[in-house]
Amino acid sequence: MVERVSGRVGFEDQHLTVRQYKRLRELVGDQVELVPAGGLVEDLRAVKEPGELQSIREAADLADDMYEYIQSRGLVGRTEREVALDVEREMRERGAEDPSFPSIVASGAHGALPHADPRDERIAANTLVIVDMGCRVDGYCSDCTRTFATGDLEDEAIEVYELVLAAQQESLAAIHAGVEGREVDAVARNLIDAAGHGEHFGHGLGHGVGLEIHEAPRLAQTAEAALTSGNVVTVEPGVYLPGAFGVRIEDLVIVRDDGAEVLSHFPKPLITLGA
Repeated sequence: MVERVSGRVGFEDQHLTVRQYKRLRELVGDQVELVPAGGLVEDLRAVKEPGELQSIREAADLADDMYEYIQSRGLVGRTEREVALDVEREMRERGAEDPSFPSIVASGAHGALPHADPRDERIAANTLVIVDMGCRVDGYCSDCTRTFATGDLEDEAIEVYELVLAAQQESLAAIHAGVEGREVDAVARNLIDAAGHGEHFGHGLGHGVGLEIHEAPRLAQTAEAALTSGNVVTVEPGVYLPGAFGVRIEDLVIVRDDGAEVLSHFPKPLITLGA
């Protein structure tokens, strides 16, 4: 016979379905008060301990190595899917447990989709290619995006690239413990908006990274919470022109009292990769 108890019990309301809640209610009985407690674990995980930071650093270092690998292999003539599968296979060979998420390789107009799936389409010369990927090491994720050229570009593409790079660098400079996530987002958003591309930056500036690829805190227009030393966040502004191309540049950083410790070290000036 199961002994009934009384008291207050917290439950994860962010992920529990109605069916699961009803079953939980039946199991604990009427003497137990069920209290929504979603976000408690996530808030604790938002500030990383030294051992966690070390694993994330190693995952970020491996992502840097993967961009060097992509640079050595070239892009022109390979399919987006081929490049994505190749880099995921290589990162596992070099010690990653898995990719942090399905890698994004998006060329030309396909790059105007922020979460594009790699296609069996060959990458052409004289275009832009977004590569967004990360590695999982000791259970912890990294996340990094670079945009490459595959030859000569139109002036507009070069101008947008320089705009996104400037927005990314200004945002990095604004990060420190105590600043609100929406304030950092506004640094990039205001710069992009002033250049006439506000409508082409349709996602938040960044998100927390840890055991999951999307964690607290967020850098977004609605993110009122202040950043704390030990947070790990992405900084990833982007501009996406439908039917033409996209540009996104993303670093992974640790929030410190006096600024941002950048973990992504692969160069950000525009790099041209051929075959």
